[in-house]
Amino acid sequence: MPDSNNKASAYDKYINYKRFSIAVAAFVILLLIPIPDSMLDVGVEYAMGESYVLDFYTHELYNISINDAEQWQVLTARVMEGCMRQGALSKEIVVKRNLKSIKKMGIEASEKLYERHIAFIKQLDAVKVNDIMTRARDLRYEKLSYSMLSDEQKKEADQAAKHIHVCIAMVAFVVICFITEAMPLPGVAFCIGLILVFSGIVTRTEVAQLFWSDACWFIMGSLMFAVAFVRTGVDKRICLIIFRSLAKPSIGWITLILIMVIAPCASFISDHALAAIFLPIAMILYNNSLNGNQAEDRELVKMLMITIAMACNIGGFGSPSGGARNVIMMTYMEDMFGITMGYGQWIIYGMPFVLIMIPILWIVINKRFKPKIRDLSPALESLKADISRMGGWNRQQKIAIIIFLLMLAGWITEKNLLLNLIGVRLGIGVIAVAGAVAYLLAGVVNWRDYQEKVDWGVVWLYAGAIIFGRTLDQTGTAYWIARSIVNGLANIGLDSGLALLGAGSAVTAGLTNLMADGPAAASVGPITLNMAAVSNPGTSLIPFMGLATACASSFAYLLVIGTPPNAIVYSSGYLEAKDFLRVGIICLVCSFIVLLILSMFYWPLIGFAGMPAA
Repeated sequence: MPDSNNKASAYDKYINYKRFSIAVAAFVILLLIPIPDSMLDVGVEYAMGESYVLDFYTHELYNISINDAEQWQVLTARVMEGCMRQGALSKEIVVKRNLKSIKKMGIEASEKLYERHIAFIKQLDAVKVNDIMTRARDLRYEKLSYSMLSDEQKKEADQAAKHIHVCIAMVAFVVICFITEAMPLPGVAFCIGLILVFSGIVTRTEVAQLFWSDACWFIMGSLMFAVAFVRTGVDKRICLIIFRSLAKPSIGWITLILIMVIAPCASFISDHALAAIFLPIAMILYNNSLNGNQAEDRELVKMLMITIAMACNIGGFGSPSGGARNVIMMTYMEDMFGITMGYGQWIIYGMPFVLIMIPILWIVINKRFKPKIRDLSPALESLKADISRMGGWNRQQKIAIIIFLLMLAGWITEKNLLLNLIGVRLGIGVIAVAGAVAYLLAGVVNWRDYQEKVDWGVVWLYAGAIIFGRTLDQTGTAYWIARSIVNGLANIGLDSGLALLGAGSAVTAGLTNLMADGPAAASVGPITLNMAAVSNPGTSLIPFMGLATACASSFAYLLVIGTPPNAIVYSSGYLEAKDFLRVGIICLVCSFIVLLILSMFYWPLIGFAGMPAA
């Protein structure tokens, strides 16, 4: 971590009104453009689609309106509507939805209501359930139109379309501000909140709640435990353990080892945690490399920071544990098409991407950055001297490691083992903050350490990024973008086979740089999976499309807000937004090419569960 006297370079700058005026002009121009029909269609779908579908279900199942239905009947309609939105159109999937999974869908129900719902569904004919759900899907996505609505409903649809319109303009404003750094980036995060409140998309109460999500707590907690590592000297010990065996510790070998360690680990361990662990290690390497002759080498520190972020990003596709996006696509494939993919099976398809990207990333990093300091031997010698003066592991260092290992265990098990033990889902953010508080309670750090050495601007920056992504998802903006692009590509013949797979991957890669990987995959996945099923029914193109969408949702190489590792390394204070583009654009192109090569040659070679090729 940089010392307290070393302010982040981007934060030292004042607003650049020339660049900022471009962002504002783009925002205003897009707002002045009339709302297109496709946007109004999505507005109708998001504003009235659910109520129309629920009423359709109760009429078909019970011959009554949703307003006259009993609670258990409403529950059945809501569960079927939720399954339909996930692309699951069968009785088998509806029955599989237990009380716990129903609550995850945002549907509250008592045990008694759930039992009546399940008893009713089980006695229905499977063909009838599939037919009803298919017609409900057609109603929501195809038949429901603006002309069908009452005047009051039209107002709601107009408002929903207006919200999408504002969000599209906000996308242009935010992207321009982030790329040009027209103003300090935490300021952009607050602008996002202000735009959403002034436009009426969220209320003042909602925006305050959105700023403190679990992901924001994780960023804050992880930066705090990084401070504890630096404060106790644990970062130096870990750094020396990793690199001490190098005969010639050049920057090339250092970056290669970083990538080879981080990328595979990111397939199984939270990339957030890996970025937070390796950030202080990289800072130790940089600070110990400086001397009287070379008091600063910005290229070196930027090279180390970007290496950590990009290594985290390329590793996410390697296994189902690599990110929520992977699990989301596995669930979609099983629910929509009954295609089950095991943990080890995913690794067979996904890990080759990680292994191929490791040398590619290493070459790109070393070509794009030209540090003056190439030999890091002095850094390691200085580390050895520092550790020699420390002596053996002291009490604070042992406590720091123990607390971190407990946090790491909590992150790995909080979805299953920890949840079963205590009956409460904590989330990775709560565990990270609990670890930060544990460091205070154990006397490892004091609040002044956190106050001076945590980059609080990055916490607010990522809070704004979370609001930004959630709004794109919840308003239907991400869905509109994905649908518009995929349908546009279909009009020019890119709606089948490899062309569809490439188009879906490109759309996902674009969205994942604007929002979290999970929502990006969730927005694009149902569209591209259904198109794959229509163009090549019953073929391996369907699971390959799911794999490609999950893979592309990890291509968050371009913007600080694209993924937590990007934000965490940005907190070092040495990076500018354009530094991500220096490597990110090339990595994006290379990743896309590797993905297409795998989907053209490797995946068809091993096939998928006996399914015919597309």
